[in-house]
Amino acid sequence: MKRIHWILLGIITVVSFVFEMAQEPHHWWERIPGFYIYFGFIGCVAIIVISKALGKRFIQKDEDYYDVR
Repeated sequence: MKRIHWILLGIITVVSFVFEMAQEPHHWWERIPGFYIYFGFIGCVAIIVISKALGKRFIQKDEDYYDVR
């Protein structure tokens, strides 16, 4: 059963790749292979880095925050 799933996944991947390459690009960045993969990955990393920086700046307190009072 798992072998059938892998075969179907491979067929779907190849068909998807063929259909993607057959389309006429509307913008210059659509000519770059895998552009949306890179764009999504960089966007995800940026969201993580920015949210961690904002969390450290505004939410996280010092270890002795409650002991000093």
